[in-house]
Amino acid sequence: MQYRNAMISRAFLMLTLVLAGEIIFGLPFHTARFYRPTLLDAFGLSNTQLGDVFAVYGVLAMIAYFPGGALADRYSARALLTLSLVATGIGGFYMMTYPGFAGMALLYGYWGITTILLFWSALIRATREWGGHDAQGSAFGLLEGGRGIVAALLATVGVTVFALAMPDEVALATGEERRAAFRSVILVYSLAALATAALVWLLVPPRKHAGDSSTALLHGVAAVLKRPLVWAQAGVIICAYCAFKGLDNYALYAVQVLGMDEVDAARLATYASYIRPFAAVGTGLLADRWAIGKTAGLVFAVMLVAYMPLWLLLPEGAAVFVIYASLLASMFAVFALRGVYFALLEENRVPQHLTGAVAGTVSFIGFTPEIFFGPITGRILDANPGAAGHQNYFLFLVGVAVLGLIVVTWLLALQRRLNSASPTEG
Repeated sequence: MQYRNAMISRAFLMLTLVLAGEIIFGLPFHTARFYRPTLLDAFGLSNTQLGDVFAVYGVLAMIAYFPGGALADRYSARALLTLSLVATGIGGFYMMTYPGFAGMALLYGYWGITTILLFWSALIRATREWGGHDAQGSAFGLLEGGRGIVAALLATVGVTVFALAMPDEVALATGEERRAAFRSVILVYSLAALATAALVWLLVPPRKHAGDSSTALLHGVAAVLKRPLVWAQAGVIICAYCAFKGLDNYALYAVQVLGMDEVDAARLATYASYIRPFAAVGTGLLADRWAIGKTAGLVFAVMLVAYMPLWLLLPEGAAVFVIYASLLASMFAVFALRGVYFALLEENRVPQHLTGAVAGTVSFIGFTPEIFFGPITGRILDANPGAAGHQNYFLFLVGVAVLGLIVVTWLLALQRRLNSASPTEG
């Protein structure tokens, strides 16, 4: 009976981490990923301006990663995650007022702090502790796969609300009708964040970690920056996160290149998100049985093959089927990578007491695409509107996949050196 209760408790803990881990990013990211054409129209933004808004988020998030890692090594995940979810959800009510470009920049800067400072490293530490020594791929695969299910289900609810709020002839909707419909979507995500905060407070145990946060911040970061494997892992995350950010423009591609309307494009992005749990969990299981670094290299190779047709082909004749298959394959690869790149903490022999510091450090470096990806790709798309701009965009992603393969090769070389030397090095 005690074993059964412990297993049930573990299941509920992972479920709560999954819910929190995805819903915290719903307002800043889902609204732009699934409803990109509507968001641009409702807020009167260009691709370049929206990219700059995301850059503000990225700068504030980067600043928050280091102290966030220290806080995760010191304080209870329950308190950190709950406060972060509440603060993020409140921001959604301001978004519903449709602030201009400056207001959106301020809001995304605020979200850069609320979603990272108290949240991200605490989530990574809690997940690593849940997985133990031998199931890191499974733990992070479950986290990412579960987040995918939550994202897809919540997006399905949002798209349903959006479709009901839009007129029957979507193409004839006025600007005010689009804004009213999109306001309903924002409300769904805001309420979801607040409800999840209550769930976290009820189900996550108030566990505290020994140690002084200032020591974790100063000495911990200094120690991990001397580890080449930390830089290699951060490089893997940079490339993988660029690919993940690349999904943000798929709905826009569906409208401008594939000829869909805004609702159908949102549905396409939503339905494709159901790939995420299968990709992340399956890849996590493979990584536990094979090797995490080698698995990451294999996935980057799949990603490269998937991006090539999207760069070279237009949706004409039989090429349409190749394009749809490539879109789905690229999504599978992106979600697969997200299921394993933090599992490298264990394979790279990171000490448990440095988990928060390392998570904060590799996140600080690895998530720099939050700063540069949006501005670069926004300008790529605006420079050549339509199909040509999107082909150039996928050429950029081809380069990202090639760089990912190079970084994984470096990572594997460092791991071989570590395994042939002292177990404390790295």
